Parts: sequence; C-alpha cells; structure tokens
Amino acid sequence: MKSSDMSEMPMKIDVDKVLRDRLPRHYKYIPRFAVRWLERTICQDKLNAILLHMAGKNSVDAATAALTEMGISIEATGLEKLHEGRFMFVSNHPLGGLDGLALISLLGNRYDHKIKFLVNDLLMAVEPLRGVFLPVNKYGNQSRANATQIEQALMSDNQFITFPAGLCSRMQPDGTIADLPWHKAAVVHAVNHQRDIVPVYFDAHNSRFFYRFAKWRKRLGIKFNIELIFLPKEMIKQCGNTLRVIIGEPVAWNTLDISKPKQEAARLRNIVIQMAPTLKKPTE
Repeated sequence: MKSSDMSEMPMKIDVDKVLRDRLPRHYKYIPRFAVRWLERTICQDKLNAILLHMAGKNSVDAATAALTEMGISIEATGLEKLHEGRFMFVSNHPLGGLDGLALISLLGNRYDHKIKFLVNDLLMAVEPLRGVFLPVNKYGNQSRANATQIEQALMSDNQFITFPAGLCSRMQPDGTIADLPWHKAAVVHAVNHQRDIVPVYFDAHNSRFFYRFAKWRKRLGIKFNIELIFLPKEMIKQCGNTLRVIIGEPVAWNTLDISKPKQEAARLRNIVIQMAPTLKKPTE
C-alpha cells in the first residue's frame, strides 16, 4: 500500500499571521511595508497556489502535483543502470528545494512510492511531504526518536535519498557552482545497511544574484544563511523549465572504506561533479 499524507485542508503560508502569532509584543511595531515586502520576496501567493494543488495527495503525488503546477518536467538519463536492490541515492544540491521535489517525484514513481528522504527537520512543516521526509536536526542535538526513525527506514526496503552537502550549492572562486563538502553519514549508513550508493547529478543552478548574496553574507561574517529567504523566488524562476537528472553507475557498498568515511564522502562528491555535462556559470 502506498504511504499517504492526506489532509482535507490545504496548507497555507501567511506571513502576517506568523509574525502576529510569534511576535505578539512587537507585531504592532513592524511596518506594513516590511510585511508586504517579505510576502512578495517569498512569493507567498504563488507558493499557496502550489500548496493548493498538493493538498489531499500523498507525498510522492504531492511532489508531482507541485511540479505540474509549475510547468516543470524532468529529463532523466541513466535509469537503466538501476538493478534490483536497496539503494542510497546521493545527489548534489544546486537548487535548495526544487531538486528535492524532482527526486521525490522521479524516484517515488519509479519505486512505487517506497522512498525516504533525509531532510532538515524544519522541512517537516511542509505537511504534504511528511510521508517521505526523515528529519535531521541541523541546529541542535538529534533526538532519539528521529535517530530511531532513520534507523528503521534504513533497515526497510524503502529507497533512501539524501543531499550529503546539507546546504545547497555555492559559487566557487572560478564562478562555477558546486556543493559544499559532503558529510560522511551517507557512507556510514550505506555500509552499515549494505546499500549500494547511486550517484546523482542534478544539472541546474540558481541565479547569480543568489550566489553573490551568499558570498557577501559570508564575507561580512554573518553566520545565519539569510540568503535562504530568496530560495522560494529562485524556485518560482524555474517555472516552465525542464530539469535534467543524470543517474550514475552504482557504487557497491563493500567497496567503500568505512575506516575513512570523510575521504569516501569526498570521493563520491567528486564522482558526482565529474558527471556534469558542462560546468555552467549562473546567469542573472
């Protein structure tokens, strides 16, 4: 039976209500133009239209519905390389959200909705996708309940998807776009649960503005990733596009050196980078 994440009422984003509820003592001092700017910046109306199309659907169908609403198609190559088995799909993370939706739709439909996706626990607020999400606490200690849930998923026959970089890709000194260093968890999980690793290259990028903003934020010593506020607009900019996904040759779990997980994670990252058809630079 396919997992479901049904909801009678569609999820709705309301910036004004969030500010009013979260900052009751300070809300009256927040200028209305600032609230409207934030609503426009995150594309609140368009996001709510997408969420409306996702409502009442299970996680994989919800992701597919979101892509359909945005007029986005997926062009995948290399799917014939996938044999029977339980895999750990590891992908670069160029877009910061839309790439996740695309992989949920592509792999979820291929594997009869039997997938799980390791994500930042903040994304659990996206109700239509909770059925495939496995939360990881990036800003505090991982809860025992979350760790147990992840372990159970790894022992199941669900396919496992993860972005080992954690954060979306950043601009390199030469102007190309590449992932941050990959975390070792994917290697450890793959070996411990005897899952072959499937490298995935997502051929896409955000705008030059996004990457420049992130670069200057870091130069100014601001630790909080404030550029994330622009990710919804970056996603909307992709409306009507075709997203290219390249599936690489599976890497057998028993060829990984578990004594050097960081080095193996770096090797897998390089495998994915080398799958790029071209090293593109973002446009405005």
